[in-house]
Amino acid sequence: MRTNYEKNEEEVYIVKALGKWKKPILILSDAVLVNLAYILAFYFRYNYRNFKFYSSDYKEIAIIVTVIYIACFYLFKLYESLWSYASVDEFMLAIGACIAADILTIAFVRIIGHPFTYGVSILACAFSILFILGFRMSFRVYERFSGILNCNVSKNDRNRVMVIGAGAAAAMVIKEMKSSSQANYTPIAVIDDEPYKKGKNILGVKVLGNRKDIISIAKSKEIETILIAIPTIEDDDKQQILEICKKTKCKIEIIPGMYEILNGKVSLSQIRKVDIEDLLGRKAVVLDTEGIAAYIKNKTILVTGGGGSIGSELCRQIIKFAPKQLIVFDIYENNAYDLQIELKYKYPKLDLKVLIGSVRDKARLEDVFNTYSPDIVFHAAAHKHVPLMEVSPMEAIKNNVFGTYNVAECANRHNVERFVMISTDKAVNPTNVMGATKRMCEMIIQSMDKISKTHFVAVRFGNVLGSNGSVIPLFKNQIAHGGPVTLTNKYITRFFMTIPEAAQLVLQSGAYAQGGEIFVLDMGKPVKIYDLAWDLIKLSGFEPNKDIKIEVTGLRPGEKLYEELLMSEEGLTNTKHAKIFIGKPTFTDLGVMKESMKDLAEIIAANDVDALTDKIKDIVPTYKKTPGENEKAI
Repeated sequence: MRTNYEKNEEEVYIVKALGKWKKPILILSDAVLVNLAYILAFYFRYNYRNFKFYSSDYKEIAIIVTVIYIACFYLFKLYESLWSYASVDEFMLAIGACIAADILTIAFVRIIGHPFTYGVSILACAFSILFILGFRMSFRVYERFSGILNCNVSKNDRNRVMVIGAGAAAAMVIKEMKSSSQANYTPIAVIDDEPYKKGKNILGVKVLGNRKDIISIAKSKEIETILIAIPTIEDDDKQQILEICKKTKCKIEIIPGMYEILNGKVSLSQIRKVDIEDLLGRKAVVLDTEGIAAYIKNKTILVTGGGGSIGSELCRQIIKFAPKQLIVFDIYENNAYDLQIELKYKYPKLDLKVLIGSVRDKARLEDVFNTYSPDIVFHAAAHKHVPLMEVSPMEAIKNNVFGTYNVAECANRHNVERFVMISTDKAVNPTNVMGATKRMCEMIIQSMDKISKTHFVAVRFGNVLGSNGSVIPLFKNQIAHGGPVTLTNKYITRFFMTIPEAAQLVLQSGAYAQGGEIFVLDMGKPVKIYDLAWDLIKLSGFEPNKDIKIEVTGLRPGEKLYEELLMSEEGLTNTKHAKIFIGKPTFTDLGVMKESMKDLAEIIAANDVDALTDKIKDIVPTYKKTPGENEKAI
């Protein structure tokens, strides 16, 4: 017995084989149907007795009439439509083509003086419309009928789906689930909060209740997948529904955005898994586009670390504000190349330069600034992995501290208008080398601002969802491999925001730059990493600590239980944007900072790790190195 896969493969082969003959077959059938329409028109107009007499005259012009109709069908693009998925638009075009062809036929027979009555023309037009539409409608009927049959035959192999939402999007999705033989879904139940919809049917699928009934219906109907099909859903409602859905054993999927409804199309391919971003409910950022455009438009923009998670997204956002030239500077050629391909494809007219180099290399930086004279610099290049920098602290100093100083010095020397550095919440009361280096970077740009015409600022925020090295991709990978999901402490918390949100707020902060500010972004409420792991496992359709275990491994060296966004000596002042605040500047003298960096250079040259730790503490008094839970304090 053949499997469903083999049957589908056979069907695909047949469709492909017949595909090249589809247009000739349609033309031939249309020719036959048009002539049949005229023969019937003569029959009904002149009854059986006179039919033979009058119809014999039609033979003289039959070929011309056929050509007129086929030409009109071509002009109205009837042979370019996929009639299996035809809509009202296609049917209106077919009607219009038949009417146009009939008018041209009448004009033709009048010109040649053929004895052709208006009654025959009207009847022939009506029959043509009926036959042409009927023939094409058969494609839809066949597709629908075969889809239902295939659905019934293979429904045991399909996911039993509960659809949340009884609107237009839900109807479109249910229709595709039922009609497509390739769909992996069988709609079983619909949920909607509107009381009047309860008990109603959407394409044969009954609305069984509201969000309060999700758990009980999922259990009684043996639901495997819950699909949220409400493109216009509010964030608060979405989070509430997701919290209920998490209590079931179902996989949870969602239709993103509302563009599907605007386009009148919702496809199964648009369905995606629910992400942590949906649960966190970070609202879309409202930007002062005029303020951003005022300092970006027609300017040459340099982004260091432009191939990284934040740097690449900054590039994507910057392009929207029409820069004169965008320069991507990164040491990792693979990331830079991928971004180059993406941006050139999407924005072929963009003046894009992708340059490979290290911020450690003064000569390379000087060459870039001399050649391109950037107006604005976004400095995102940095080593950021906390555990790795604990093992290689000198590399963190070389790249983060000296690299930042090199770029800042070039910016000052070349009279750059604004210099925006990406900082981190780990710079606040740092317990690790990476955080301490970023605090030093903040001190460098604040001290540089005091002696420079360039406006030097820093933007400080927490963890970014989905960025390179973040916990989310790690957890997803561990879940995909069957677990366990590992985290360092059950009570550890972190701030999170999305990559686009972070990049947009960095751009907005740049618009507010007056010099010396540390902009602090509103990160919302801190999230327990344990809860994050639990939710990800649930959203993947597994039971935490049953199907996939959660293992606590102990805090790593330099790792905090919680992060802070503000130091005790810093106070917050508001900006025009609700999510951006300014920390009170804590200036450092540039001369003092240069002397400290000379000492760091000597320590690195001597490869003295103990002396390096002491010097970091001297430069950053709030730095307190903490051992991991599995490491003895020395």
